Amino acid sequence: MAEIRIPPGRAGRLRLRRRLEVAERGAALLDQKLRALQQEEHQLAARAEASGRDWARSAAAAEDWLLRAVLLGGQGGLRLADPGSPVDVSVHWTASMGVRYPVGVSRTPPSHERTSVPCGPAMIEAAEAHDTALDVALRHAADRTALRLVRAEIATTRQRVRMLRRHWIPKLRTALIAADFALEEQERSEVLLRRWARDEGRPPGSEPS
Repeated sequence: MAEIRIPPGRAGRLRLRRRLEVAERGAALLDQKLRALQQEEHQLAARAEASGRDWARSAAAAEDWLLRAVLLGGQGGLRLADPGSPVDVSVHWTASMGVRYPVGVSRTPPSHERTSVPCGPAMIEAAEAHDTALDVALRHAADRTALRLVRAEIATTRQRVRMLRRHWIPKLRTALIAADFALEEQERSEVLLRRWARDEGRPPGSEPS
């Protein structure tokens, strides 16, 4: 950590006091931010856990329907059911307490080109199950990303608070104590110098007043 450099005298002591007040106020604000982020983390963790369970169920259902469709229609039917068009995904973001994270995901609706080819009921169910699984997977990915970003901000904020409270604020307080002591010594020296100067100007043999 850099050394604290201040001008001597009362101006330096005043500057130290202001810097200490700013550091203590900053630490208090960071503590508030940390508590708010931890509440947000708790909510995001619950959301990610719930969407993770949904993803596991939807993925299992999609795999089950795919197996049925392949058994009934073969690989050829699977190729015919392929919509053949990519999916466009849009991620929606928000910012809170200095951290930007996703709050939702939207995508283009599923293509209906597969309805123009002869697909059995199992293949249609498999396609719909995969559409659902994709939506849930995107939501879960957004939840996990939001949780990761908020946790990273929590770690950064906690480190800043620790740096202020354990290092910077104690160092400022120590410097302020030293500045107070030096200023008191300076004032005592000035008093003695004024007294000596006054005594030097007194006539010989006169008593000090």
